Amino acid sequence: MTNRAAIAYMRVSTADQGNKGNGLAAQRETIGRFAAAEGFTIFEWVEEVETGKGNDALARRPKLAEVLRQARRIKAPVIVSKLDRLSRDVAFIAGLMAERVPFIVADLGPDVDPFVLHLYAALSEKERSMISVRTREALAALKRRGVRLGNPSHRSLCDASRIGANARQRSADTFACSIKPMIQGYRAQGLTLRAAAEAMNHSGVPTYRGTGTWTATQLSRIMARSS
Repeated sequence: MTNRAAIAYMRVSTADQGNKGNGLAAQRETIGRFAAAEGFTIFEWVEEVETGKGNDALARRPKLAEVLRQARRIKAPVIVSKLDRLSRDVAFIAGLMAERVPFIVADLGPDVDPFVLHLYAALSEKERSMISVRTREALAALKRRGVRLGNPSHRSLCDASRIGANARQRSADTFACSIKPMIQGYRAQGLTLRAAAEAMNHSGVPTYRGTGTWTATQLSRIMARSS
């Protein structure tokens, strides 16, 4: 296997995380393991402590901007451990794709099409938005009922747990609805669910969690869930 040059980019979102190294070691380990398995030589390891939010996120992330310039200069891809280390904002991800620097997400594999990265970013953004909205609505309802939100009673903890579970359920339903047309397309071509799962794995389509591989059972559950 011929080694190819690549730049590793790692990010944590607060100064506290950066000072303690929380998350950086795990990202380095993931990227290092991926690079060794896929035949990449890390030309440079870059760490940044900065938020990924906001329209001016790139302007506030000088190390990422420098990584883009360096990657263009040496014609190398940039490897991150997870897509959210770049951003959870789909517009920001789209802007990075426009920089014409190939990004490789270790958790998603080496051959994921940029369209799939956009899809995964959009789903992540939608999930975050839905959880935020549902949580606010549920907390407002609890407040109207007179529940003291700062009181860690058993009932309050149960209510909070139910809020999170409902938000995750709706997020999973949204993901299932977005994937169902793809499964239907494969089925229309005469593929079995097992063959469709293999095709999705080969194309790098991310699962709901962004890790793991598709199986016929998962596709069957999605078809049943979103019908």
